[in-house]
Amino acid sequence: MYRISEFSRITKLTVKTLRYYDEEGILIPSYRDEHNAYRYYTEEDFEKAKRIVLLRELQFSIAEIKDVLSHCEDESDLSYYLEEKKLQIEDAIRKNRELIKKISLQINPAQGEKPDMNYAVETREFPPITVASIRYKGKYQDMGNYIGTLYKAVKGNADGPAFCLYYDGDYKEEADIEICIPIKKNVHGQGITVKKLPAIRAICTVHQGSYETLNMAYKTITDYARSKNLEMKTPTRERYIKGPGMIFRGNKQKYITEIIIPFEEA
Repeated sequence: MYRISEFSRITKLTVKTLRYYDEEGILIPSYRDEHNAYRYYTEEDFEKAKRIVLLRELQFSIAEIKDVLSHCEDESDLSYYLEEKKLQIEDAIRKNRELIKKISLQINPAQGEKPDMNYAVETREFPPITVASIRYKGKYQDMGNYIGTLYKAVKGNADGPAFCLYYDGDYKEEADIEICIPIKKNVHGQGITVKKLPAIRAICTVHQGSYETLNMAYKTITDYARSKNLEMKTPTRERYIKGPGMIFRGNKQKYITEIIIPFEEA
């Protein structure tokens, strides 16, 4: 067995780090002298230490290392955790690239959308409409997981652009959303509902540009409703007149979205 000073030398881990790992429960010495509390490490501890050093070099957190060590029995198990970590890093890189784009647009706003858009707001009557729909509770970006399923079921029976119903009156991390496609005749599919939406009176406007700036259209409608003493109701609708394809996203600045919010006289 190795004393802690010897073990520090052969693992290239400081004594302070070894004591910390002991306290955290990720590298507990195999033997502790009950008289003087000295720590002693074995060959098995040495192999475990090598694995910990590797994980730290690969930017695993202490919590992640605990999780790996509690379930990892051999090197073949470790490969699954490394693959999952790789995917997490790739996702973080993708998000950071998106953040860089947003920062660049703030540095050079002329390259992006104009911050002040001229919206034409009107009130209209929308007739009843028959749709095929999928309703779920989750994140806004989860829509893509469902809309493809809905289009596959509808096939050639679509009778207009897809739209979403938002049942929450405010912005939520986990939103209540229903994806709808107007249809010519009934369709069938697992988890798909065919229903008739009632006629509504609504305030509406058309937004051209990326979905990231849709909030400006909502602000315009909200300001209009307040000026006319109109009480906005749910579910609100976003009708996607022109948007991304099923595979390619295309030019976001040319997306066209109609915002439709039911109202009552206050």
